[in-house]
Amino acid sequence: MSETPERVRILLADEQALFREAVRLALEGEGDLEVVAEARDGFQAVAEAERASPRVALLDALLPKSDGIQTAWLIRQRVPGCEIVIVSDREDHRILEQALEVGARGFVTKSSAMSELLNVTRAVNRGETLVPSRMLGDLLSGLMRRRQEQDEAFRRVSRLTRREREVLHLLVDGSGTEAIADALVISPQTARTHIQNILAKLGVHSRLEAAALVNESGIRDGLTDEPVVRIPAPYAVSG
Repeated sequence: MSETPERVRILLADEQALFREAVRLALEGEGDLEVVAEARDGFQAVAEAERASPRVALLDALLPKSDGIQTAWLIRQRVPGCEIVIVSDREDHRILEQALEVGARGFVTKSSAMSELLNVTRAVNRGETLVPSRMLGDLLSGLMRRRQEQDEAFRRVSRLTRREREVLHLLVDGSGTEAIADALVISPQTARTHIQNILAKLGVHSRLEAAALVNESGIRDGLTDEPVVRIPAPYAVSG
């Protein structure tokens, strides 16, 4: 006698109880899926993921307290075996880009047919990455734009000396002139000189602009060594 296949354990996180109930009933109507935990906000979703160890987490993009993207990142850090599907109220390529960047494997909108949600859930359980094909054009445009921004930021940062990159790294972390001087064992005046040179080489007018350039381009982690450019992981598309 063959054994019954183990069901896919699912965490369902959405602020709206009616939506959670509708999705739970649909999922549990399938023989291979079961909802093992529910959450109404991001903090609760992380706690439930740690408690229940689900295989798949379905996260609303607009969860209160901690949105779906931040919650996805936290769950991926704390429960590495859990795959993420972001459920959005609209087709937003920026949300999709952010979801992929934090390690989500699936994206579906609330206006989609329930069959699409079931398909994405099963796909990410198999280790696949699935995004709607109708969003592919915007996704590719966004990735190309992001790559161009990264390349431009890389070009600007490559003008900096090693010491200037160290100063910029501290600057991005929110350190002031005195704190930078203390951390690098230099005088405050030397720190100010480095900051002025950094702003000139980056072509920006303030420390905030410099920090924004680094953060938005995704090259922050490379400042204390050679600058690096992050390239999003490969993805697939769904119909």
